[in-house]
Amino acid sequence: MSAYPPRTPQHVPSAYNSHQTPQGQGGGSTGGGFPANNNTPSNFNSPPPGTATATGIPGTAQVPGTQHPDSYFSESRKGEVNELRQLLRNFNIERDAQRKRDIMKKVIAYMTLGIDVSRLFSEMMMAIETRDLVIKKMVYLYMSNYASSNPELAQMCTNTLQKDCGNEDPMVRGLALRALCSLNLPEMVEYIGEPLRKSLTDPHAYVRKTGVMAVLKLYHLDHDCFIKCDFVDIVYDMLRDGDANVVSNCILVLNEIMAVEGGMALNRAIMLHLLNRIHEFSEFGILPVLDLVARYQPANEEEMYQIMNLLDPVLRTNNTAAVLAIVKSFLLLTARPDGTAKPGEAVATDMQISVVQRVKAPLVTMVTGGIPEMVYTLLKHIDALVTLCPGVFDDEYRHFYVRISDPTNVKYLRVPLLAKLVCPSNASDIVAELGEYVTGSDRILSRLAIRALSRIACHDHGGEGCVDAIVG
Repeated sequence: MSAYPPRTPQHVPSAYNSHQTPQGQGGGSTGGGFPANNNTPSNFNSPPPGTATATGIPGTAQVPGTQHPDSYFSESRKGEVNELRQLLRNFNIERDAQRKRDIMKKVIAYMTLGIDVSRLFSEMMMAIETRDLVIKKMVYLYMSNYASSNPELAQMCTNTLQKDCGNEDPMVRGLALRALCSLNLPEMVEYIGEPLRKSLTDPHAYVRKTGVMAVLKLYHLDHDCFIKCDFVDIVYDMLRDGDANVVSNCILVLNEIMAVEGGMALNRAIMLHLLNRIHEFSEFGILPVLDLVARYQPANEEEMYQIMNLLDPVLRTNNTAAVLAIVKSFLLLTARPDGTAKPGEAVATDMQISVVQRVKAPLVTMVTGGIPEMVYTLLKHIDALVTLCPGVFDDEYRHFYVRISDPTNVKYLRVPLLAKLVCPSNASDIVAELGEYVTGSDRILSRLAIRALSRIACHDHGGEGCVDAIVG
């Protein structure tokens, strides 16, 4: 048989129907009777226009559901959605598990690209009865996306989703509950309440944290039903949950539900309970807790020091957002009660200066080894801290020199900051460094350097001889 069968046998020249190579045409065979010369008709060199290829063999049509993963998001051919419908109709009798997944992946890929595959809703719902967790995830995703356009068909899957909410596999229970609450159909509210209430007391943490987020979806879907179910008190009680991820989800949900009141209510017991478990939270789960600290007002100075001591170990983390959140919390805790300074008095309190000195080392370390986006954010915060507490960062001025690898936005932020760090002990080094920037090829950087030198000269922070060195 030929390794490269022609698309239409009636167009094949007679010379290629023979198993032997015609004499005088290069002598040799390519394995299927084709001559090894360049006289092959053009029909065999490239596929007809519009024909997709999945295997790299010219003229071979692409079969939905059997293609390479890289081609899932390729442009669809006309009528391929109908071909997928035929494959989905035979889905339950298909024995190849990987082929089943590939069919589903193709449907989800089309949906992601914006191609309307809502016509396949009935066929996709037939595939929901499966033990394959990957396929079940994709069916749930499809159903959540197109339920609003097919509400009647979506309601037909209610029994299946409710049954999956009681599945022995916690992953299935969580996914089914998330899908049930993601349909965004008012008609489904009556079916959500009972599975949702059970999920909040589920023995598995994944189901509980999914249930907490489902509470928020119910709040936006039907506010009256949410009030009747009294989920707010339940979520407050779950702040004592043994899993830190569940607790962080509870904080997020309560803050959004009670946004009109300024966020969830805080007291000493809640605050200290969360801070004593601060080491249990994940890199992202710790951030909602730190946001609460910034809102909390300690009753006395002793409680303030207790909170600061509980947060101090977090400064050793490499999580930039967490460190900046702690800096914010510390500055707010140590600020004046009325938020103002007396006439002639420095804006920062003595305690705030101590706080900035404590957080200086972690911030400088992150600026030295961070990615450009993170460095830019850190420099903005450090600039504000230098303005609040002048002189604290003066001895670390070398870490703020412009680097050749810095993007322009970071370079342009470093130069004005250097001018704020000038003191008699480092003025000569900073002036010499800025002088190098003046003669550089970057005109904007040169202007910023000249402006920085002018600031140093006008404020005369560099000590004796600094102004002469700048002018000279």
